[in-house]
Amino acid sequence: MYGIKQKLFRRAPLAQAPAQPQAPAQPAAVVVQPAQTAAQAQYDDVDVAIVMESTYPYLKGGVSAVVHDIVTHNPDLTYGIIHITWDSDAPHEDLYGMPENVLWVRPVYLSMQEHRHDFMKVSAKDLGMDARQRSALAHRLFDALYALSEEREVGPLWDLIDEGFNERTRAYPLWALLGTREFMAALAERMPQLDLSLADSFWTLRNFLSLAYAILGETMPRANVYHAHTTGYASLLGAAAARDHGTSFLLTEHNLYVRDTVNTLLDRNMALSITSEDYRTFDVTPEKRAWMAWWTEMGHFCYPSAALITYLYPTAITEAAHLGTDIDKAVVVPNAMVIEEFDEKYRARLAAREHLIRNGDNHTWNLVYIARVVPIKGLLDLLSSIDLLRRYGFPNLHLDVLGPTEHVPEYYEACMAKIDALNLHDHVTVHGTVNVRDRLDQFDLLVLPSYNEGQPIVVLEAMAAGIPTVGTDVGGMRQLISDELATTDGRMVGPCGELVAAGDVDHMADSIRAVIGNMDLYIDYADNARTRVEEFFQMHEIMSSYNGIYRAVGNITHVRTLDTTELDFLTPADSVPGASVPAEPVR
Repeated sequence: MYGIKQKLFRRAPLAQAPAQPQAPAQPAAVVVQPAQTAAQAQYDDVDVAIVMESTYPYLKGGVSAVVHDIVTHNPDLTYGIIHITWDSDAPHEDLYGMPENVLWVRPVYLSMQEHRHDFMKVSAKDLGMDARQRSALAHRLFDALYALSEEREVGPLWDLIDEGFNERTRAYPLWALLGTREFMAALAERMPQLDLSLADSFWTLRNFLSLAYAILGETMPRANVYHAHTTGYASLLGAAAARDHGTSFLLTEHNLYVRDTVNTLLDRNMALSITSEDYRTFDVTPEKRAWMAWWTEMGHFCYPSAALITYLYPTAITEAAHLGTDIDKAVVVPNAMVIEEFDEKYRARLAAREHLIRNGDNHTWNLVYIARVVPIKGLLDLLSSIDLLRRYGFPNLHLDVLGPTEHVPEYYEACMAKIDALNLHDHVTVHGTVNVRDRLDQFDLLVLPSYNEGQPIVVLEAMAAGIPTVGTDVGGMRQLISDELATTDGRMVGPCGELVAAGDVDHMADSIRAVIGNMDLYIDYADNARTRVEEFFQMHEIMSSYNGIYRAVGNITHVRTLDTTELDFLTPADSVPGASVPAEPVR
C-alpha cells in the first residue's frame, strides 16, 4: 500500500486544468491494456475472494503472511485473490507459491492510464441525455455525496454506482458526466466549500472518479465471501462485488487504514489518532482536505455493507468507532503462530539463557530490530537509544538490523550516516533482507521502535521462540506484550517485555537497560513470551475461527475434497479467546 499512497498523493495536475474540459482525443493505435486482459480472463467461482492492496502474493511478510496462513490452514475452502495495485509495472512475481486451493489471482489496476481504453474515450454523447437530464444527474451525484457525508446514508450513492459504474447493470457511463458544462455548473454551485478553483475542483473530482471506475467498473469473479483486508479500495471493491453477486462482504482491519492513510498524507506522527470529523476542521490545504474527505467517507460508505468486521486487538475497535465503524459487527480475531515450528529455536534459547546466567557481565547482549528500514519503523530513534546505552556503560551489546533497506533509500542512507556519526560500527550491523526465523535463536531481545503497528507477526515469532520484546506502545502491542491475560482456567499470564512511547529514545534506552540489567526480570519475560503464544495465539484455533466465520457469513456448507497432502492442516472448529463467530449466517 505504501507505493499506492505515494503515487496518489503526487497526482495533481491542478495548475494546468482547463475551465471547460473536453474529452481527450482517442489514440490512433488500439493497444490492449493489461487491465483489459485481466478483465477478459475466465475465473472459477470460489468460496472466498481475498481482496488485497499491493501485498499478497507479491510482497512478503505482514498482512501477506497472515493471508497465506488463512489459505493454507483452511484447505477445505477454495480461494481467489483480488490484488489491487497501481499499474501493470508493479511487482507480479508470486513470492509464496500459490496453494492448490487458490484458484486464481485477479489483478486490478488503479492508474487511469491502465483504463484509458474505457475511461478516457467517453464523451457527453455517451450519456444519451439532453442538457436538462445531464444537469439533473449532476445534482443527483452531489446529493448522493452529501447524503453520505452529512447523514451517513449510502443508498443514493449505491444507486448511482449500479446505474453508472457496475459493468453488468449500468445504463450509462457516469464518468462521462465529467466532460459536460452541466457538471461544471453544478460543481461551482454545490461544492464551494472545497475552497479550490473551479478547474482544480474538477481535476480533484476527476481523480476520484477515475479511481472509483478502476474499482467499480469491472465485474469481479463470483465468491460466496469477499474478504477485504483493509478499508479503502479493497473494502470498496469487496462491498461492491458482494452486492453485485448477492453474496457477503467481510472486512478485516489489520490496522486502521483511514488513520494511517490520512497521517501519511499529512506527514503526521503515525501514532496519532484520526476521527470522522477531522477533515472538516484540520488546518490543511484545500487539496489535502479533499483527499482526507475521500478516505474518510470511503470508510463511511463501506462499513455498513460488511456482514462482520474483524480486528486484531480490542482497542482497535474503540478507535475505529471514531471513524464510523459499526461496533455491533466488530469481533477480535488476532494473528497467530504454529508454535511447534519454533520448538527448536525455543530449546536453543533456553540453552543460551543458561549460558547467559553463567557468564553474567561477560555476556554480549544480542538485540535485534526486524522491520523495513523506513521512517515509520523508527530505526533512527533506536540508533540514538543504542548510543545512550553505550554512554550508560553498556558496551557489551550489539544490534542486528534485519529487513529490506531499499524501500526508502534516503532513510536508509540517513541511518547509515547516523551509525557513522555516532561511531556505532562495533555495536550495529545492518544485514538487509534475511530469513528471520533461521536466526531467531541468536538473539536475546527484540526491539521494535515503530510509530505504527497492527499486531506484528515478528513479535509473535519472537514470543514463540521465548524472546522478550521492548517496543513502542502502538497498535496491538499492549495486548501482545504488557496486558495481563487470563486463561480459560483462570490463570493470569504476565507481561513479556516493556513498552514505551513512540519516539521517546530515552525511555527506550532505559527500558532496554531495565530488561538486560535484571536477570530475574529477563527470565520472567522470556517464559511469559512463550506461554502467551501457547495460551492465546495458537494458529489452529485462530484459523478455525476464520473457517467458521467464512461458513457463517457466506452460508458455505460444502467441504472441498482434499488430497492427503492437505489433510494435516485441518483442525476442529475450536473457539478462540477474544474471538466470536456468528451462530447463524449473517446476510
